[in-house]
Parts: sequence; C-alpha cells; structure tokens
Amino acid sequence: MNRHEFPQRRGEPPLVSGPHPHEQVTQTAPVELQERLVAWATLLPGVVVGPSYVAISGTRALHLSPALARGPLEAFLAGTEFAHFHPAYDGSMHLTLPKGVMQSAVDAGWGVPHPVSGALLLYGPRDESELEIARAILQLSHDHATGHSND
Repeated sequence: MNRHEFPQRRGEPPLVSGPHPHEQVTQTAPVELQERLVAWATLLPGVVVGPSYVAISGTRALHLSPALARGPLEAFLAGTEFAHFHPAYDGSMHLTLPKGVMQSAVDAGWGVPHPVSGALLLYGPRDESELEIARAILQLSHDHATGHSND
C-alpha cells in the first residue's frame, strides 16, 4: 500500500455524532482489537499514553516526547498529542495526518474529518484486516508528528 492509497473499507460507514463529542456511534470495534491497537501504539518511538488535552474523560491520548515532536504545528491536536483513542463504547480515534494522506483515507471510507479541528476520526477496526489498516494510518500520523512524513 503506498502512502496515499488505502483499500476501500467494506460496507456502509458507521454513524458519527458531533461535533462535541465527535465519536463513532455504530459498528463499534471489538474491545480486544481496540486494546491491541493501543498496545501497538505504545511501541512507537517516543510515545507516552496519557489523558487527552482535547477529548472527553476516559480518552487515552498518544503524546510524543518533546525531543521527537519535530512535525509541523498541524501534526498535533494540542501540545504533543497527535492522536487519541476514545473510550471502548466508541472504539474510534482522532489523529492528525498530512492533508493528502487524510483525503485518501477519507476517500477510501476509513474515517471523516472533525467538523471543527479537521483531525481525522478513524473508525475503529472491526476485524484483523481493518486492524492492519488502522496501524498503517496511525504509523503515518506518528511519522507526521515526528517530522518524518514525505507528504
């Protein structure tokens, strides 16, 4: 999969509420897949999980070590927070991406932009193949935040 091409997500998109809170309402990801994605994210260089600066209580945010936070200002939701996982009843996450990559993800049906901040609401993975896509998109967000994005 190249940096701007994602496979088309199967089926209808889930219902989303918002803008406050902006969350996935249907097609909730299995908790086990949510937890595996969080565990994988904690292995990304410089990532620390903590409370979100911008989301509801119970959200787990990915904060980047300030020494590695070399991306542009728009690579962060607040401070060095570049992504966050919503509570298990939702299963989605918000993250930042370069504009072209985000548009490709939206066009392929993997999420929708936040109506205010513009961050991507990435739908929670429903199965193993969607977990791999979610990891790839989250990796691109981390690359963007660390300044390693080529986009």
